[in-house]
Amino acid sequence: MDTIAISDLRANLKKVIKEIEHGSTINITSRGKIVAKLVPPKYSKEKAKNKLKEIGKGAVLGDIISPIDTKWEAAR
Repeated sequence: MDTIAISDLRANLKKVIKEIEHGSTINITSRGKIVAKLVPPKYSKEKAKNKLKEIGKGAVLGDIISPIDTKWEAAR
C-alpha cells in the first residue's frame, strides 16, 4: 500500500502505522488528490543508541554533588 484515502486511513490507522514502522512511505489522498505523505523517521532506535554511545566516548564525568565556589556569568 503506497496510497490511501483519508477515510481508509481513519479506519486502518494502526495497520498503516505498522507499515510505516517497517519502512513504507504512504501518500494520503483526498478525492483522488495527494494531500500528505507519511514517512518513517530518519533515525531508528538502534541508530540513536549508536549515536549516543559515540557521543559518550568523549564525555567526561566529574563531581556533580560538591558545591563550587566559582561564579558563572550567564551569556545574554
